[in-house]
Amino acid sequence: MTAPTEKPAPNRREFLALSGATAGAASLGMAAWGQNFVEVDVDAITNTDFATDVLVIGGGMAGLFAAVKAHDAGASTMIVSKGRLGSSGLTPFGKGFFVFDTDVETDTIDDFVDTVSRSALGTSNPAYTRQMAEHSMARAADLREWGYFDQTLSNRPFMKPIEDRDIPLLERVHVTHLIKEDGKIAGAAGFRNDAEETVTIRAKSVILCTGAGGFKPNGFPLGDLTHDGTIMAYEIGAKVTGKEWNDGHMTRSDNPAACYDGWGDMFERVPSTNGVEVHHDLGVDLNYTAYMTGNPVAGGPGAQPSDGDTIEVEGGPQTPEEFQRDFGAPGGDGEGGGPSSGEGGAPGAPPPGFEPSANVGGASAGMAIHKSEGLVPFDDRCASNIAGLYAAGDALGSHMSGGIYTQVGSSLTGSAVQGAIAGEAAAEYAETADTPVIQDVRISEIVDEILAPLRLDAGYGPAWVTQTLQGIMIPNFVLYIKKASMMTAALAYVEELRDHHVPMLRAANMHELRLAHETRNMILSAEMKMRASLMRTESRGSHYRLDYPDMDDVNWRAWINIYQGTDGSMQLEKQPFDTWPT
Repeated sequence: MTAPTEKPAPNRREFLALSGATAGAASLGMAAWGQNFVEVDVDAITNTDFATDVLVIGGGMAGLFAAVKAHDAGASTMIVSKGRLGSSGLTPFGKGFFVFDTDVETDTIDDFVDTVSRSALGTSNPAYTRQMAEHSMARAADLREWGYFDQTLSNRPFMKPIEDRDIPLLERVHVTHLIKEDGKIAGAAGFRNDAEETVTIRAKSVILCTGAGGFKPNGFPLGDLTHDGTIMAYEIGAKVTGKEWNDGHMTRSDNPAACYDGWGDMFERVPSTNGVEVHHDLGVDLNYTAYMTGNPVAGGPGAQPSDGDTIEVEGGPQTPEEFQRDFGAPGGDGEGGGPSSGEGGAPGAPPPGFEPSANVGGASAGMAIHKSEGLVPFDDRCASNIAGLYAAGDALGSHMSGGIYTQVGSSLTGSAVQGAIAGEAAAEYAETADTPVIQDVRISEIVDEILAPLRLDAGYGPAWVTQTLQGIMIPNFVLYIKKASMMTAALAYVEELRDHHVPMLRAANMHELRLAHETRNMILSAEMKMRASLMRTESRGSHYRLDYPDMDDVNWRAWINIYQGTDGSMQLEKQPFDTWPT
């Protein structure tokens, strides 16, 4: 490690100026502004350059299959992960793997696709729903061969196919930039979390398996997911979708900020497979109850409150009659319940964290329904509108289940299936693509952008800006139970953070550098969520508006796509259901 750079102590005039500015900032609620005492020699940070045919960014379920299948298709392949393979993001948390076994299921895949569409109120993309079911058994067989269903942790079974194929793996590398040249993807760049080094990777094709993200809420295993891939792709011209949908996970009211206390039983489970069990889950019905009556509320649709008294609440989000269930009162048998969002569990039991008990919301604030947000797919092979750029899993807005949770275990299965398909498609593209040429001056510009927070003499601490963002976005009456006045106000705050605070995010070391880039990504994602939620003037699935409480099939049988205009502004457009973008 390079020795920290010593800065001379400020003279009396500088000290008084800094103290006065700090005191003034504190009186205005901006105490996080301060001098940047940099702990590294920024000018001594080195850059390491790599090259590959297919670059996979992300080390979860989608990233694993993308790398394996791209390699098996003949492409030189590399994986880069912000964390550890199989041990970061939501992969360690998911334990249920959906398998459509035609020898067991009485319904056909056509029936299954139609049922999911009914639950999703038309928001699902049948091509990706069908794909997930058709390939589920093959992907489960791969995982079984690697030992995935034999242990609680994913790292060792994930490492087996990677080591067997000698696929290069860079862990603890935070990718911050995608590089586009001549209208095509050309690579990516970032930095090591644990070393004073930037990294650039030239690639013919890139697959984003970076997951979704949130606002680093408490009580849910989402802290290292901050929509990095989505924002990187958006900034080079990719279209983004699904930002108005909301994940409704809660956490237990006892020790609500303790992720393991609320969800530890998920991490301790051995993964298992499950069959068809289509639901309409994790919308915002409990958020509405909390809005109308106060917190805490009991978990699970139809559950009784923790004191045993029934709460009658009129209005609010509606579940189609076909998919209404009752998790039962506390101490009841929970008939008709079942796990949701691909987490696994015993049939007939509520999902972990959704037992009839006192729960509080916002645990996954900032995340949408699995597979509903991310890059807009331009075909059924995970391609984006940028040549050579693909996405899979929660980084792809495939709307596999639409704007609501529908199929138990589909999240992990969808990631595995989409990763494999994207890997093969990227390898096919790379076979005929030219080796990208990135000028040294462009690399230097990108490195300067990566390291900019380290070069500031003073600025805002990223942790404080993140806390400010959380205070703006996480309240139930902003993010979940929506109305135009509150969203417009929240958007104004978010724009202020975007325009004034992001350029002045400081970092003293590589850890804070990661926080600075993550904070910036979360702010842009918050802007997307507010703009898409304002645009969708109806209530459907996990998107609920107090001022537009009904579903509008005349005007809103469409997804919302977001893209960057030529002037840098955020633009939105409709894409009708059951169509591909043009």
